[in-house]
Amino acid sequence: MSQPFRALVVDDEDLYAQAIEREISRQGIFCDLAYNCREALEFAASRQYGVILLDHRLPDDDGIRIIPQLLAQQPDAALVMMTAYQTIPNAVQAIRHGAEDYIVKEASLAPILERVLELRQRAQLREEALGTADAKCQGLLGCSRAMRLVIDELSKVAVAKDTTLLLTGETGVGKEVACRFVHSLSRPAGSPLVVVDCLALPENLAESLLFGHERGAFTGAQESQIGAFEEARDGTVLLDEIGDMEQGQGKLLRVLESRTFRRLGSSREIPLRARVVAATNQDLSALVQAGRFRQDLFQRLAVFPIRIPPLRERGDDILLLAEHFRILYGERLNKPTEPLTAEVNEALLGYAYPGNVRELRNIIERAVILTESPRIELRHLPQRVLTLGGKESWAPTRPVEVVPGVDSLVDVEVRMIRQAMRRAGSVRTEAAKLLGISRYQLLRRMRKFGMKAESEKSPDNDS
Repeated sequence: MSQPFRALVVDDEDLYAQAIEREISRQGIFCDLAYNCREALEFAASRQYGVILLDHRLPDDDGIRIIPQLLAQQPDAALVMMTAYQTIPNAVQAIRHGAEDYIVKEASLAPILERVLELRQRAQLREEALGTADAKCQGLLGCSRAMRLVIDELSKVAVAKDTTLLLTGETGVGKEVACRFVHSLSRPAGSPLVVVDCLALPENLAESLLFGHERGAFTGAQESQIGAFEEARDGTVLLDEIGDMEQGQGKLLRVLESRTFRRLGSSREIPLRARVVAATNQDLSALVQAGRFRQDLFQRLAVFPIRIPPLRERGDDILLLAEHFRILYGERLNKPTEPLTAEVNEALLGYAYPGNVRELRNIIERAVILTESPRIELRHLPQRVLTLGGKESWAPTRPVEVVPGVDSLVDVEVRMIRQAMRRAGSVRTEAAKLLGISRYQLLRRMRKFGMKAESEKSPDNDS
């Protein structure tokens, strides 16, 4: 990592705080101790932290009250609330202020250490994904399991320099970006990437645009012209929206099989030096069944198929991308903005993104344009993002009433989750909104309390 992963422990119980520091330091993690809110804010203003462990009750203030200030100074840190109180409102309030999670203080420090190590691993994966994207992916950002798998598959197929690649996925997921990633890994520096929009190919000129033509090959061909395959030389040809290609399927198949092609009106064989990548948002197997796409061509294209997941399946990648676009458009428009607030992030996480990454990019660009200050607020987001099921406005919910001293933290939280799931019809995104937390915070808690079986019954299952 470019910077060491550092932890800040904020707790006025000297022996407990020092014990945490020892356990964390043994794992090779730098650790600072603060014994009150003032010291915590001073540390946060001078150093970068990957995780902040914050006690609830401190001598000079309530720990929950300084969460927004800490996160404003440490936007990349995961803040975990530590509480010794067995009632749920304080923990829920901390999460609504922006805390990543909460931990009940116990004699054993194992749960705290396990959480810190998990957060360090996540930070490392995030930085690796960001580094890969900045250096090679040109926007293929993501540290979710789904995107790590995609990047791994793209990296592997890049080694097989002539293997045909089929990229599938909904409109806006980044198929062209994935193609550029493979191109950058597998082709010589400076070699061209030629994109062919198969939907826009004129019927009578499709073969000419792909393979070129000689002078006099057809009416109006007054001079010879090279096509996309020849223009690409030793680079890459991306056949975008291949499912809409009607003319030239047979000839394309022969080119892929023989790795040679001819210009229209010529008998000279030209070797195909470029890699061919096809992309589509359609189900090619269904088109084959409908007789609209050749089965043999489909089989030849699908040597190495990779599905780019829709944004709604990528979890916190939404926030990673949102921050990327916020910085990008802030620089382009000369309007630097602050990191997105917790409530804006919650709204972004709750939206389904039918237009995927492209739509999120447009949403953030619009927000940067609309804001008159460095702070992006809910009102800068489109109305469709702020509505739940198209009916009621998105807003945090209030804590559920509990009886202090009677309800344990675990018992009440499990009961709250079950009640929310019932009210939401087992739709986890809706249940998370009722609880006032993000969908992925809900998933983590369901797994933590052994509620995995219930989560697998939900309609919006991850798998």
